Amino acid sequence: MLPREVLGESVTPDGLPLTLTREGVALVVRVDNVPLMSSRVHGSEEALAEVGCDGLREHAGARVLVGGLGMGFTLRAVLDALGADAEVVVAELLPSIVEWNRGPLGPLAGAPLDDPRTRLVVGDVIGLVKRSPSAFDAILLDVDNGPEAFTVASNAWLYGPRGLGALRAALRPSGRLVVWSAVESEPFQRALRAAGFSVLVQPVRARGAVRKGSRHWLFLGRREG
Repeated sequence: MLPREVLGESVTPDGLPLTLTREGVALVVRVDNVPLMSSRVHGSEEALAEVGCDGLREHAGARVLVGGLGMGFTLRAVLDALGADAEVVVAELLPSIVEWNRGPLGPLAGAPLDDPRTRLVVGDVIGLVKRSPSAFDAILLDVDNGPEAFTVASNAWLYGPRGLGALRAALRPSGRLVVWSAVESEPFQRALRAAGFSVLVQPVRARGAVRKGSRHWLFLGRREG
């Protein structure tokens, strides 16, 4: 086991310990000592941005919501995919994650919080979605480990009928919702369709171009009507 150097400590809203550690060459965020994210594995986070922002570079005034800052890789990939007049709203529930992104995590993805197109909201993405009717061309969610595993219990609302209805209402016509997940989920596909989305499921490699190792899943829902 690699030695762990603790760089930061906090707690989740549910009272679980949250840590940022250096483990060899990697930085790792753990919840209750279980790895939540690692700087060595971020290919699927970048794929989330590529799928969500496909075709938006030439879309004047494109507006994208990223739910979950993580280590900044998705935000950086979104910024790279959009034009100069775009706005990217990133909502992060945990102030410690924001603090770490302004500190040791910042250089990993080229300090995306410093990009002038970024608007940071420190708070629950649920509240932001509820007060943003027809506001976004794309909504990208990387919250917990997807629709069937929760670090923060309140995140379950996002993936239920009311949450999916609110997400659909926050999209502009023909907008898209893309949800990152550690696992495949037939029930979630059915829930997306019931909420008025057409659905495409795309497996992606956790390490991106490396064609081996674990897979993650992207659920792409396009707003119908």
